[in-house]
Amino acid sequence: MAQFKFEKSAISQKKPWTFEVLASKVRFGLAASPHLVAGTAFFKKASLDHRQVALLSEASLKSMEETRDMLLGWHRMGHTLADIYLNGIGPAANLLGERWLSDEMSFVNGTIAFSRLHQILHEFSAEFLAEGRSEPNGLNLLLMTEPASKHGLGVFMLSEFFRQAGWNVSLAAPQDLEEFKRIFHSDWFDAVTLSISTDRQLGPVAQALLELVPMAVNPHLKIFVGGPMAQMAPEKLAWPGIQILNEKADRAVSIVTQAMKKTERQSTVTSGVYRFFPYA
Repeated sequence: MAQFKFEKSAISQKKPWTFEVLASKVRFGLAASPHLVAGTAFFKKASLDHRQVALLSEASLKSMEETRDMLLGWHRMGHTLADIYLNGIGPAANLLGERWLSDEMSFVNGTIAFSRLHQILHEFSAEFLAEGRSEPNGLNLLLMTEPASKHGLGVFMLSEFFRQAGWNVSLAAPQDLEEFKRIFHSDWFDAVTLSISTDRQLGPVAQALLELVPMAVNPHLKIFVGGPMAQMAPEKLAWPGIQILNEKADRAVSIVTQAMKKTERQSTVTSGVYRFFPYA
């Protein structure tokens, strides 16, 4: 049987100060005042500029400890985890990718560095969701990579922003096209967001969507396509009825959520039925 990561989870209904969150704070130092370090020494809030991003990419190449310490330092300076994700971890991963493409580092070293950044996202997950979480909005999202994708960091980060915004997220990494199709029809989804990293399977994926969308469980299903290919060659993803996402994670969540609101309002006007929108 093919293996894939398929994770269904909603934002916890527990209050922010549960044992799990407190334990996470104690373990990773997130309970410390964001402005006060070592009792009396105040750190200036450094901008997460290109220099800081480069330092993070170097730390991720060296060790997990250096990577974690740098991110915790940013957090103590006053940066939110959302800021750290969008302006620190994301750009650092892009910089590592550029260095790998230019043969400045080996595939093995790059893989290790990416895995450390990915692990950090898992470690900070409870704190991130509690930091700015919204009430559950009742919407279900399938966030899926192309078949046999080796890129998981950006997809996981995007899933965290959707969860924080109140979405129930199913995160999937199919191993082949058949599994891609099975997952697509596995449940009711209000939206499907595909992350496409390479152009190796653009043709098969585009053809599969032509077959899958008309038979979707939800007849009003919305499809979005993002990932590295949306940045590098969006014209290759210009598929009928599908919206391209080439924004940062927080903006992508806003675009998808607004699209759902628009669909609901149009459906209500068409049917003449008025009902409560929990996410309005």
